[in-house]
Amino acid sequence: MITQVAETQWHAVADDRVVGRGDAPRRPDGRIFLSIDSWHDTVFEQLAGAMLPELSRPLYTVVDEVDMDLRSAWERAGFATRRREWEYLVSTDPHYTGLDSVPSVEGMTILPVGAAQEVPLLEAYTRIRAEIDATVGWNSMPAEIITCPDGIVPVDPAQYAVAARSDEYVGLLRVASRRRHARIELIVVRADQRRQGVARALLAPVLGSLHQSGIETVSAYVNDTNTAALKLFDGVGSSRRVGSNLELVLR
Repeated sequence: MITQVAETQWHAVADDRVVGRGDAPRRPDGRIFLSIDSWHDTVFEQLAGAMLPELSRPLYTVVDEVDMDLRSAWERAGFATRRREWEYLVSTDPHYTGLDSVPSVEGMTILPVGAAQEVPLLEAYTRIRAEIDATVGWNSMPAEIITCPDGIVPVDPAQYAVAARSDEYVGLLRVASRRRHARIELIVVRADQRRQGVARALLAPVLGSLHQSGIETVSAYVNDTNTAALKLFDGVGSSRRVGSNLELVLR
């Protein structure tokens, strides 16, 4: 029996036991991302059959590309691949990254994580986001980055390193740290400052600082159409692709 137990949650019950769960939370950017957890294909199909008619489209989900069973289940429900993200794993040790001798960019200062001022950081974030929205679209950024409606901007100086020039922030790097691991969530550069080595100049001290704090590796997700970001991470010594995710959509 399939039962909707909350506004965005469904349960599949057999013999008084929950044998499957479906969730459909709405992210802050307004998009609905689905997940279905079940042991059997028939339960997955029953949950999907109950959920999809009740939800407004488009609907999204993210799957590990190598999980062919789960991918096939979503495709049978009508979902199609929208984009692919590569997952990179990168050593923070300058001995392996080759970033210990990155040349400085003329006229540019790199402010470490936590040193940015909130107002210019917000201004830079807003400008760069608008530039990306006007071209490839902000939703081409990593799936981990959850955007918010206008007026609610997720900018926390404690998570950002910035590249500054002439009292303006022209490049941003956002990092989330855990005990022994960290994730590079965002590297963006203002359109008029690209192809000058700004992203590499930002990445080098951030990785070095993480290494000094005892974090040995970082991960990052890169859209497979973002050639600049792919080139950046492929050019870091010891960097390697360790997996890929697919974002699927039902329109």
